[in-house]
Amino acid sequence: MEKNIKIYIAGHRGLVGGAIKRELERKGYNNLVFKTHSELDLTDSKVVQEFFEQEKPEWVIQAAAKVGGIVGNNTYPVEFMLENLKIQNNIIENSYKNNVKKLMFLGSSCIYPKNTPQPMKEEYLLSDYLEKTNEGYALAKICGIKLCSYYNREYGTNYMSVMPCNLYGIGDNYHPQNAHVIPMLIRRFHEAKEQGLPEVTVWGTGTPRREFLFADDLAEAVVFLMENKDAKDIGEFINIGSGRDMTISEIAQLIKEVVGYEGKLVYDKTKPDGTMLKMMDVSRINSLGWKAKTELKEGLKIAYKDFLECHR
Repeated sequence: MEKNIKIYIAGHRGLVGGAIKRELERKGYNNLVFKTHSELDLTDSKVVQEFFEQEKPEWVIQAAAKVGGIVGNNTYPVEFMLENLKIQNNIIENSYKNNVKKLMFLGSSCIYPKNTPQPMKEEYLLSDYLEKTNEGYALAKICGIKLCSYYNREYGTNYMSVMPCNLYGIGDNYHPQNAHVIPMLIRRFHEAKEQGLPEVTVWGTGTPRREFLFADDLAEAVVFLMENKDAKDIGEFINIGSGRDMTISEIAQLIKEVVGYEGKLVYDKTKPDGTMLKMMDVSRINSLGWKAKTELKEGLKIAYKDFLECHR
């Protein structure tokens, strides 16, 4: 693959986009285009149109999204649905209008129904009701998958969609209310250690099982697919995950060890657990030649180091 191909990364400062940018740079790609939100408002159709007409990227990686944890999604469903629809519609439509050769759309495992059989296979999409707490975000992502699929079918484009499992890593969001479980716990354990608190409270019973993937592993998978595969090779979309899950209590214990917090772990059983099981079936991506390589504990050490550098 020519290393001077023009690649636009939407969302390059986020957890996913940042990891993809690092991976492309690591592999020697030298014509990357990215803009901050203040430079390019992706919800504004006119400025997105002007950007694409001016830049004419050959590849587009759509990693820009409004994201958050269960509290944020449940509290602001309008914002999560509307902003994500605007962002992805603007990028996908203008990719077509400006003859983008290849597009990668990043989704989320929450697209799957709440009571999906485990592990979650790609064909289970839209087979049952969604989880209500993040339904707005999930519906927006499903629309993105379908729009890419419809463009491929109607106009012969080469737009791929990937569905990552829960992600963590360098550049994560450590917001005290809106963060996902791993960055939330990293922050909570770190602050408890700094303040000498005797215990840290974790929501729920600790028994739900979750699958996590280091964001740089996802980036490796995305670049692998962009370089070696086409939409016809992966179907409507493809799962990307580690293929391993752990209980929330096991994950919390690992983070406690990595952070070096020596106090007590307490579970607030009055708080919701959410879905009890949530693991991807990754047999399809594995069969194409990619497999996750970063063990959770090693990834957590890198994530905690990044947290310390960002929150000094």
